Amino acid sequence: MQTRPLTKADYAKIVGVIDQWWEGPTSALAHPIFFYELGRLARVVESEQELVGFLFGFVAPEAQPFREVDGRAARTEQIGYVHLVGIHPDFRRRGVARVLYAAFEDDCRATGCVALKAITTHGNSGSVRFHQALGWAITDVEDYAGPGRSRVVFEKRL
Repeated sequence: MQTRPLTKADYAKIVGVIDQWWEGPTSALAHPIFFYELGRLARVVESEQELVGFLFGFVAPEAQPFREVDGRAARTEQIGYVHLVGIHPDFRRRGVARVLYAAFEDDCRATGCVALKAITTHGNSGSVRFHQALGWAITDVEDYAGPGRSRVVFEKRL
């Protein structure tokens, strides 16, 4: 399996299938910002010219630690953030997500990132098992998404 960069045609396909792949209304998570403004590291996987997986990820400055530059706070490290991954139901458990994550990690290393990060909601045991299998650290963070809205935070140092 090979990945390649996301195109506008891929983005249109993803928006058309994501609710079916995720079995619920989730297309709002595939906001156009992840193609137009943050899509440089977004990837897709195809099988026989059929879209079978995608990863929306981007590079972000790490919120911590800060350092002083000319009396102002400056971010000192960049992280690769995995926002959204989708795998065609017929292609799950075939290594598609592993290929996408490996390509994203390679791209992030080449960009100078020092870590990767992703989050999920409690109860998403498949995501937790997947990230554990790839060696990511897992932390439960209370109020991560606001009061009473904890999240499972995945991190991997590069």
